[in-house]
Amino acid sequence: MGAFALPSRLIAARMLTMDPLIELRKRIMHHSGSTDLATIQTAITGVKLSICSITTEPIGHIYEPVVVLVVQGRKRTVLGERIFDYGVGQYLVVPIELPIISRIASAKADEPFLAIALTLRSTSIVSLLLDAAIPQRNPAEFSGLGVGTASPELVDAMLRMIRLLDSPTDIPILMPGLEREILWRLLSAEHGGLVRQIGSVGGRLAQIGHALRWLRSRYADIIRIEDMAEQAGMSVSTFHRHFRAITAMTPIQYQKQVRLQEARMRLLAGAGDVASVGFAVGYDSPSHFSREYTRLFGFPPGRDATRLKELPSKA
Repeated sequence: MGAFALPSRLIAARMLTMDPLIELRKRIMHHSGSTDLATIQTAITGVKLSICSITTEPIGHIYEPVVVLVVQGRKRTVLGERIFDYGVGQYLVVPIELPIISRIASAKADEPFLAIALTLRSTSIVSLLLDAAIPQRNPAEFSGLGVGTASPELVDAMLRMIRLLDSPTDIPILMPGLEREILWRLLSAEHGGLVRQIGSVGGRLAQIGHALRWLRSRYADIIRIEDMAEQAGMSVSTFHRHFRAITAMTPIQYQKQVRLQEARMRLLAGAGDVASVGFAVGYDSPSHFSREYTRLFGFPPGRDATRLKELPSKA
């Protein structure tokens, strides 16, 4: 009896099923259009696509809770003194608002860096936690960030989410279920404890998060750690211990990073000269501002802004 031969279209479909990253790469390239350097907000709320055909210098961002799946290339992210390297098939979990320095570490014109980002919404996580028994896992001492290897099920769910972009009318109907599936895969994985904390209203992460939002709204002011501890509802010693564990920084270091990242954005936007920008973000001394800026970004403020404006746009 002869072997049964699958039609060519079914063979192609099976190959994509075996390696959904291949299809994800094609779809991100398709939906990014002609650009090769961009972060694109898709038609799905909270879902962004990143494409970058060159390696980049370190760039500062304030990340909100998010999961980022790398589909092609490599990225390096720095939180305080902690370094996180991740590449194809790996994901980064950010459970709280954090000032992060990151760079595209591997990308080429014919093999650009590609990634998918999904905002982690606390309301969706709370709903899922109430409906299902999630395996208990330790949050790795509140490491602030987590890098893990995506399971085939997680990659497949991400792929089906991106496929929705081809059928916009399906998005409001099918996306809620896909979001829950992706959250389930994350909650059940190695960094599930970090994701769980996003939905824990009374947890340490939520308490520190409240203090961080309070600090970010007052980053240019002189802040006492006692005031931050009060915002978090903790003693000073407990607050300091958990703050450092989650952010890899002291409160003063955190405020400094927020100030300097804000200053960099203002300089790039032409929102004033170096001295006025320094004063606007909380520095009384231009020399102090220049010294700390140079220590973080490697160049004095004015030279850094001029240099970055002359570089190609970055994803």
